[in-house]
Amino acid sequence: MTNIFRLGLVGAILAVALLASSCGGGGTRLDGVAATIYDGPCVDANGFSVTVYSGRSENLIKPVLDAFACESGTSVRVRWASSTDLALLIAEEGDRTEADVFISRSPGPVGFLESKGLLNSMDFNVLDLVAPEHRGANGTWIGFSGRKRVLVHNLDSVPAAELPSSVFDLTEPQWRGRVAIPATNGSFVDWFTVFRDQYGNDAATQWLSDMVDNDARYYPNNVAIVEAAARGEVDMGLVNHYYNYRLAADAEAAGTPHQAANHDLSNEDIGALLIITAATMTSNVNDRVASQNLISYLLSPSAQRYFTTNTYEYPLAGGVESNPALPPLAALSIGSVDFDALGGGFETTEEIIQSSGILSQ
Repeated sequence: MTNIFRLGLVGAILAVALLASSCGGGGTRLDGVAATIYDGPCVDANGFSVTVYSGRSENLIKPVLDAFACESGTSVRVRWASSTDLALLIAEEGDRTEADVFISRSPGPVGFLESKGLLNSMDFNVLDLVAPEHRGANGTWIGFSGRKRVLVHNLDSVPAAELPSSVFDLTEPQWRGRVAIPATNGSFVDWFTVFRDQYGNDAATQWLSDMVDNDARYYPNNVAIVEAAARGEVDMGLVNHYYNYRLAADAEAAGTPHQAANHDLSNEDIGALLIITAATMTSNVNDRVASQNLISYLLSPSAQRYFTTNTYEYPLAGGVESNPALPPLAALSIGSVDFDALGGGFETTEEIIQSSGILSQ
């Protein structure tokens, strides 16, 4: 495993605190964002607890976990880190892991754990909360929100009529030095792993090499690219759709202009892929009922409305409408992508990305 991506697994995990997310009960109430998910009185502790290893960031998931703890009385303990690091940690811990539930930014790290026999199947009453294409074939994971890949661009420097329809167009001369890539970001690693699976290593590696030859610019994450595009520092970049919505909303609240917009590539283009956030139970789960209750809560109407209203993601549970600010979802069908087969593919992806030279661009 490369040093660029893995600067010492133990150090990365030790830097993450194990936190408690619970409510005092006795009629106390939540405040802040969590109160928009559940605004009733917190119930008394029921004696059950769930330990979550979360690869989704604290600011996005903690309000939902707080609401679940308050509404159910179940204590929730959380370890925060990247999905890849947590998957590797669970594999290292094996039957000693404290993790009951694993929340991953995508099914890739989940597939890695499944390939090692470290996951538990869920009951059908949980799996049936989403369409079959949004859950694992073996019932070991379920998706609860979707993030679409898009091309964010500066409104002044790139006329809409000139925007490309495919990521393969970005290697052409007219886009030299104008495209940003978040090459070490987890969402890009997920996307490129699917790219490899769909087109093969040779084609995917050649595309990235051609992007480097075309002077594509490296940024560490999606937010940095959206901010750079809004400033006019870079003309466009490959990101998840919701970052631009959130930064635009922040700019509007502050009364400042935001000069970036999302561009949807062709519906059948790999650049329009819908990547889903996944939840699963480990093979060492201590309480199946409490753990599945938490996973079901991620798909509850109130939690799904939070994901699409507050974080601008696409809800996956049946009967919940997307935020009206989001365009209708017509991305590359996730059903055509065998996420279960990706397994440990992110390790090969990282090796290809590092050797491509994009990190020095």
